[in-house]
Amino acid sequence: MSDFTLFAITVIPLVLTPGPDMLFVLSQAMGKDFKSGMMATFGVCSGYLVHSVLVALGISAIIVSYPVLFNAIRFFGIAYLIYISIQLFRSAFNSKGIRLQATQTPNPIRKGFVTSLLNPKVMLIYFAILPQFMHSKGNPVVEGLLLSLIFIGSCVVVYLSLSFFVAKATQKAGLDQSKQKWVDATSASMIMLAATWLIAN
Repeated sequence: MSDFTLFAITVIPLVLTPGPDMLFVLSQAMGKDFKSGMMATFGVCSGYLVHSVLVALGISAIIVSYPVLFNAIRFFGIAYLIYISIQLFRSAFNSKGIRLQATQTPNPIRKGFVTSLLNPKVMLIYFAILPQFMHSKGNPVVEGLLLSLIFIGSCVVVYLSLSFFVAKATQKAGLDQSKQKWVDATSASMIMLAATWLIAN
């Protein structure tokens, strides 16, 4: 069994475990349609690419070794998730009604990118697990990027599949204004849960 296959077997359970990024993607698919979930996935995975480069260059190790810097990134990411959640809660409880195009997901790619980029859990996964499958005799940059692509590819498959089923389920139910408010509230709760999860861990 190759190291790349073993790495894939190791990270797949982590990908399937709900976390802030998955919850964000699903909240976008639930709030609008599969396209929004797909765009959020693209944004999240773009953030993963940045982490991949940082790990390959050894910069993540420097960030994690400085608690003040690491915690600053961690709490900034949490604050961003809370901000997104509050915006959705405001939409859900707005008595004047909502405008789906204007309030639901104005830029899921950008939001997904920032969410994953500032997710300290992702940084720890890259720092703690990925280097164990890199060999000192090989090219660390190439090996790091290849292993990262396996992780990112797994995330793409899982996130898009879940987004598809969530979007289909939402569309079947139909979304009038009242139902859309419930969707907004549920989406906001999911993102707030992600922020709470980060605070507790």
